[in-house]
Amino acid sequence: MGIRFEFKRTIHVPIEKAYIGLLDLDSAKHWMHGLVRMERLNDGPVCVGSEWRETRKMFGKEATEHFEVIELNEPDKIVLRCDGTKGTTGKGEFVFTYILTSSDNQTEVTMNGEINELTGLAKFIGKMVAGTFKKACEKDLDALKVYLESE
Repeated sequence: MGIRFEFKRTIHVPIEKAYIGLLDLDSAKHWMHGLVRMERLNDGPVCVGSEWRETRKMFGKEATEHFEVIELNEPDKIVLRCDGTKGTTGKGEFVFTYILTSSDNQTEVTMNGEINELTGLAKFIGKMVAGTFKKACEKDLDALKVYLESE
């Protein structure tokens, strides 16, 4: 069983705007902390099967990870997969599931994170840093919230 975490945020925008904001790779440079570059690996709108490499500066060094959209159910569900074997991490699978619900022109975003396929020492270290990883994901969603609400 993998390492799991969950958190929620309320964004004061309609559900459609929150959904689009989560998938708008071009605008990530305006809100994503430490983003160096976003390299799309296919053309057209983001859809199931879309892939990209995301490079961020972390702990003074650049780290690149490979992402893929594995499920979309507009406007209430987005599932992204990060294949750690194709990036700087070198191991593991990271799955990010965003569930969006709407009421009164605001959107509640629930993010479920899952870290899988770690073994041995990596699994032990993964359990130790899961809290830090969760905080980084929360920081990203908080930054997206500020960006979307200020547009």
